[in-house]
Amino acid sequence: MKRAKKAEFEFIALMAFLMANAALSIDTILPGLSNIGKSIHNTNSTDLQLIITMIFLGLGIGQLIFGFFSDSYGRKPVVYFGMGIFILSSIICVTASSLEMMLLGRVLQGVGLSAPRTICVSIIRDLYHGNHMARIMSFIEVIFIIVPMVAPILGQLILDMFNWEAIFIFQIFFAFVTLFWFMFRQKETLLEEHKIKLSRNVFINGVKEFFKYRTSVIYTIVSGFITGAFMVYLSTSKQIFQDQYNLKEEFVYIFAALAFVMGVASFLNGSLVLKFGMLKLARWSLYLFCFSSLAYTFLFFNSENPNLPILLIFFSLQLIPIGFVFGNVRALAMEPIGHIAGIGAAINGFVSTMMAVPTAIGIGAFISTSVLPLFIGFFYCGLFSLFLLKYLKNKKRTISSIY
Repeated sequence: MKRAKKAEFEFIALMAFLMANAALSIDTILPGLSNIGKSIHNTNSTDLQLIITMIFLGLGIGQLIFGFFSDSYGRKPVVYFGMGIFILSSIICVTASSLEMMLLGRVLQGVGLSAPRTICVSIIRDLYHGNHMARIMSFIEVIFIIVPMVAPILGQLILDMFNWEAIFIFQIFFAFVTLFWFMFRQKETLLEEHKIKLSRNVFINGVKEFFKYRTSVIYTIVSGFITGAFMVYLSTSKQIFQDQYNLKEEFVYIFAALAFVMGVASFLNGSLVLKFGMLKLARWSLYLFCFSSLAYTFLFFNSENPNLPILLIFFSLQLIPIGFVFGNVRALAMEPIGHIAGIGAAINGFVSTMMAVPTAIGIGAFISTSVLPLFIGFFYCGLFSLFLLKYLKNKKRTISSIY
C-alpha cells in the first residue's frame, strides 16, 4: 500500500512538473516584460501582452498535431520531440531583437510545450477515469499551480542577478531536468494493441469520433471560456499591478499569493470531488465566478479602481472557482473518449485554447487605465459557461424522458 501511494505521488509530481514547463515559460518572464520591451524596441503595453498570449496560440496548434501522433507512435516519443522544439525555440527568444522574432519564438515555444501538456492528459486518461481522474488532475494542478507562485519571484531574482535572457536559459535547464526524469521513470502507457495505424483517415475519423460526444464538445467549449478568462488575467496582471497600481517590486509577491489561493482551491477540489462529483462542483464554482464578477462590475462601474485589498478579494473570488473548474471540466470532457485519449485530449486542448487566445486578446485590449473590463469579461465567460451546462442538462433530461 505504501509503495502504491509513493508511486502515485511520484506520478502526480512528474506529470505536474512536465505540464508546469508551460506555466514556467509564461510566468517567469512576467517581471521582465518591460526589460524585454526595451531590448526589442517596443514598450507598448498591449504589444507586450502578446508575448504572453502568443505562447498559448502555439500550445493550441501543437496539441492537435502531437495528440494525433501519440495515438500512433506512443506517448513518450512525442514528448521527446516536443521538448526538443521547445529548447530550440527558447534559443530564438534569447537572441530575438524585434517583437516579431520574439513572438515567433514564443509561438514555437508553445508548439513544443503542447506535447508534454497534451500527452500528460492522455497518460492520465490511459490510467484513470471518472472522478478518480478528476482527483488526480486536481492534485496535479496543486503542484502545477505552485509554479506560478514561485515563477515570477524566481524570474525577478534571475533578472536582478543577470538579465532577461537568463530567464529563458533557466527554462531550458528546467526542461532538461523534467525530460530526463520522464525518460527514466515513466513507462509507456499506450499499449501496443491500442495504437492506431497512421493513415490519412486517422485524424478525420478521430475528429468525427470526438464530435459524436455532445458532452465532450460542450465541456471543451466551457474549458475554452474559463481558460480565456484565466489567460487574460495572466497577460494583464503585470499591466494592472505594475502600471495601474504602481507596485513594481510587490507584483511578484501579489501574483504568488493569488496563485496560492488558486492552488488551495485545486487541492480542495481533489479532496471533495469523490464526495460531490465533478459536475456539481464545476456548476457551483461557475455560479460564484459569475456572481463575484457581476458584483465588482456594479460596485465600480464608471469609477476608479478600488484600493488594493478590495481588488485582491475580488481576484481571489475569481481564481477560487477557476481552481475548481479546470480539472473537473477537462476530466468531464475526456470521460467518454478514453478510446481516443490522444486525439481527444488534442482536440480538447486545441478548441479550448483557440477560443481562449482571441478572448484574452479582445478583453485585454480594453484594459489600459481600469481593471473593470477584466471583470466584465470574467462575467460573460462565466455566464456563457453556465448557459452551456444548462443546455446540456436540458438535453439529458429530454433524452431521459424519451426513453
